[in-house]
Amino acid sequence: MTEDWRLEEARRVEAGLVDTTVPNAARVADYLDGGKDNFEADRKAARALVAAAPIIGLIGPAWRAFHQRVVSYLIHEAGVRQFIYVGVTLPTQNDAHEIVWSQDPGCRIVFADSDPLVLAHARALMRPGPDGAGDDHGATGYVQADVTDPDAIIAGARETLDFGQPVAVMLLFILAFIADTAAAADVVSSLARAAPSGSHIAIHHIASELNPALEMAARRWNQLSSQVVTLRSRDEVASLVAGLELVPPGLVPIGEWRPAPGSPRFEEVIPMHGVVARRP
Repeated sequence: MTEDWRLEEARRVEAGLVDTTVPNAARVADYLDGGKDNFEADRKAARALVAAAPIIGLIGPAWRAFHQRVVSYLIHEAGVRQFIYVGVTLPTQNDAHEIVWSQDPGCRIVFADSDPLVLAHARALMRPGPDGAGDDHGATGYVQADVTDPDAIIAGARETLDFGQPVAVMLLFILAFIADTAAAADVVSSLARAAPSGSHIAIHHIASELNPALEMAARRWNQLSSQVVTLRSRDEVASLVAGLELVPPGLVPIGEWRPAPGSPRFEEVIPMHGVVARRP
C-alpha cells in the first residue's frame, strides 16, 4: 500500500513538471500522428511547422516504416533480442514495445528519457520478468536520464538487460536535440563502447540538405521551444557512427533503407538520414 502511495505521489509531481504553454517535441509528434497527448501550444507549433515545410506531414509514416524494418533486421538477421530506446515517443500509433514484441515477444526493452509526460507513459508499460531479468514474454524497464548522460542510461539499463549479450541502441531523432556534433558523436561512441561486440546502433536524423524548407521549419521551432533542434548533413551524421560497421545499404534517406513490400512510397525524398551500425 505504501509503495502504491509513493508511485501515485511521484506521478503527481511529474504531472506538475509538464509545461503546457510551451511546445514539446514528443507532444508535437503525437499531434502530427493523430494522438491526443498534446496541448494547444503543441498543436499551434505543429501547424506552423507543416506550413513552413509540408514534407513534415510525411515524416511520421516514413520513420515508423523505417523503424519496423530496422527492428525486423535486428531481430531476425542480427539476432538481437535486447533494445534500449533513448528518447521515447508517446503511444500514438504502434509503441516501440509493440513493434518489437510483434517480431519476438521474448525481447527485453528499456526506455530512457527525461520528459515527465513520456515518463508517465513509459511506466505504464513496465513488465518485469522473473527477478527483473525477463522471460519468454519479454520484460521492460525505464531509465529517467537525458540523452547527454549515456553513463546513467547504461547503468539503469543493466537492471533489465544482460550486457553479456548484444544490445540494440535506438537513437530515433533524439540526436537532433544535441546542438554540437562532436558532443552527439561522443554520446553514440559512449553507448557503443558500453555495449558488447555484436551490438547495434540505429539512428535516424533530420537532414539539412534534402529539403530546403526544413531550414525554415527548424528556425520556427527553435523560436518556439527550448528543445532546440539541429539539422545535419549526411557527412555530419556519418561522423556520429565513425568506427562502427555500417549495415548495408549504409547511410541513406530512411525510405531507401532496405525498403520492403508494403512499405509506404513517397513522391518526394523523405529528409531523414537513416543508418544501422554494428559494434565489431
